[in-house]
Amino acid sequence: MKRGDPERGSLLIFVSSRGRHVACLERVLTADGSYRWQVGGPAESASSADIADFLARRARFDEDLWGIELDIADPERFIAETTSSG
Repeated sequence: MKRGDPERGSLLIFVSSRGRHVACLERVLTADGSYRWQVGGPAESASSADIADFLARRARFDEDLWGIELDIADPERFIAETTSSG
């Protein structure tokens, strides 16, 4: 969706299933200096225009931003496993 700098920039994963937007995951820096994934961004079933607007707004603040879309069969499981702390 958007190619950022190869060595820096925020990471956003747009999770969809059969072409329908499910969630946006963002890699964030925690207080202890580690990274974790959290859900944010456009709501479930957001339109393509809403997603493009969100990505454009975020890119204004971080030109190195990466936006990656994954269309997967079991998005809820992927999100749960990706955002779990353990």
